[in-house]
Amino acid sequence: MHLLPPEVLLGLQRGIEKEGLRIRADGALADTPHPQGLGSALTHPRITTDFSESQLELITGVHTDIDACLRELTELHQAVYRHIGDELLWCASMPCKLPADDAIPIARYGTSNVGRMKTLYREGLSRRYGRRMQAISGIHYNFSLPEAAWAHLREADGDGEPAGAHRDRRYMALIRNFRRHSWLLLLLLGSAPAACGSFVAGRRHSLSAWETGSMFAPGATSLRMGGLGYQSDAQATLAVSFNDLRGYALALNRALSEPYPAYEAIGLREGDGYRQLATTLLQIENEFYGTIRPKCTPGPGERPLHALGHRGIEYVEVRCLDVNPFHPVGIDADSMRLVDIFLLHCLLSDSPPDSPREIAAMARNQRLVAEAGREAGTRLDRAGDLVAPAEWGARLLEACEPIAASLDAAHGGDRYARVLSAAQRALGEPATLPSSRVLRETDETHGRSFPKFALAKSRQHREDLLARPLAPETEARQSRLAERSHAEQREIEVADDIPFEEYRRRYLEQDLLGGEHFR
Repeated sequence: MHLLPPEVLLGLQRGIEKEGLRIRADGALADTPHPQGLGSALTHPRITTDFSESQLELITGVHTDIDACLRELTELHQAVYRHIGDELLWCASMPCKLPADDAIPIARYGTSNVGRMKTLYREGLSRRYGRRMQAISGIHYNFSLPEAAWAHLREADGDGEPAGAHRDRRYMALIRNFRRHSWLLLLLLGSAPAACGSFVAGRRHSLSAWETGSMFAPGATSLRMGGLGYQSDAQATLAVSFNDLRGYALALNRALSEPYPAYEAIGLREGDGYRQLATTLLQIENEFYGTIRPKCTPGPGERPLHALGHRGIEYVEVRCLDVNPFHPVGIDADSMRLVDIFLLHCLLSDSPPDSPREIAAMARNQRLVAEAGREAGTRLDRAGDLVAPAEWGARLLEACEPIAASLDAAHGGDRYARVLSAAQRALGEPATLPSSRVLRETDETHGRSFPKFALAKSRQHREDLLARPLAPETEARQSRLAERSHAEQREIEVADDIPFEEYRRRYLEQDLLGGEHFR
């Protein structure tokens, strides 16, 4: 393993996208529109909505300092609480008590073509997967290396590869290793072992039930990442390989261009309206589920694959982190340090090509840890050998020790080493894991009711966040951002000069494979 110099590690970049449901004071899903004071969900750069009108998404900027990233995420929560009255932000990944599926409100983005398309995409998700699954929330962790790191790695590799191709290749190697080992993050950080009974009403499942109607799996870590979460039998047929960026793009392009019979049966049009954005296996790239994605920020009206092909991988988006109910903003600094250590290990370790057999084993391992990772009999497939998660995890964390030491050398102190040691101890003490704590507190303190547990934590976080001072200049800046976003939405709506169908067709017909990074 070729380590990066400590001075280079100071430039690591990360940002957070945190989803969370707005709920009423009694714990039921809020049915109010996106609050006016939070700005336009279409154009606000920091506060928007995800699938549902009641599902906020808070987006930090890019930070080289973990504490600064958390400060911004905290300020966004504080700003939200100043505009939602007596509503709360649900503190967990698995949803609150949900109404009937068709009563979960889909996010609305105004009358512009781009706004209508965003809503139509969600209409398609609703018809394909149901709205309850889309009401699950999570944290996306965006991670990238500074230019100095890439220069150092390229020199160390010494193969004369062009800079852009080298970056793509190393990021894809990181992604392959992450997919192999991301089950370890579910085990260590997963905090979604239980759900409200309304989430599984009418669905087949193997969860246990408390007498309150709450559902749980005794050894689960993250139901969100298991069979009841963001999963799709249709997408399982893709078996996308991450051996190179072109192969990844070709696989997604097929799913984006070839009609899929089950979705053709849904139909595209409904009178003068639409039922979904397209009848292909994926409506757009963002519909592809996974624990991690290669990303490049698209321009206005540009598709994500087009951006990747023309400018290459800009960062990776980690998508398997639960909203931790024990933290007011859903994540803490030590969790972020652990993710950074893990991602650097994925980047710097050997990363052989994946195969169809290994891709299938990755999916099985993820589901096993999500649904039964803390059970003593659980065994994972490691290149054909069956091993206990704790045994495999201990080997992975031991290999991370030099990385933690380098990060401590960069930042001073021993925080990264302490985080790694705590993770190593937790493997041998599963009762200390967040998922175990959720079940224990629900059982012992909240009458075996997951909604009561999560509502109590949500109220506690609301009080904590409202009690923290918010600098007047920060509040003024948030107000300006909200006002500007409303103005920008109006400008977009006025500027539209083509019918929606032409806009939809032009967007979907972009050449997705023409960029030099796919050659």
